[in-house]
Amino acid sequence: MRAYYYDNKQTDQRLPHECNPPEPVDLADLKKIGVLHWRIPIDEVAAEKEYKNRDIINVSRTGLGDAYEGKIKGFFEEHMHEDEEIRYILSGGGYFDVRETPNDRWIRIACVPGDLLVLPAGIYHRFTLDTSDATQAMRLFKDEPKWTPLNRGPETDSNIHRIEYLRSVGAAA
Repeated sequence: MRAYYYDNKQTDQRLPHECNPPEPVDLADLKKIGVLHWRIPIDEVAAEKEYKNRDIINVSRTGLGDAYEGKIKGFFEEHMHEDEEIRYILSGGGYFDVRETPNDRWIRIACVPGDLLVLPAGIYHRFTLDTSDATQAMRLFKDEPKWTPLNRGPETDSNIHRIEYLRSVGAAA
């Protein structure tokens, strides 16, 4: 896993978008905004964090078929969830972009096979594939699978899960 500030250039979202000069972000800084990362056997973390359910998603033209373009566009819309988003990368690669609080800059997290990423409920984020144009990931859930995206706007800014997230990272809600 490699994290760094996103350059905000209006080019292909699947490119690395690393600033020049690079502005790396370390695990301690990600932890400050609630983002967790591991490279250990998935079953150990699943047991520790009480993730009871899991499924596999194949994000590729083959895996998503006719829904591919719409899904990729939707994944890249800035949004949050009311539950943690847990992804264990099995193959391929992609980028999770997370909003740093309080300065509202994008941090890009490049994920490769073996990475386990946990995004807290209420954090604004988005996802895109890298230029391999495919990734397979295990999604983990504490309860029944639920991953409805709530796009950023006035309603999500006042969502209780967003407010709790902001409090958890020491930002005013």
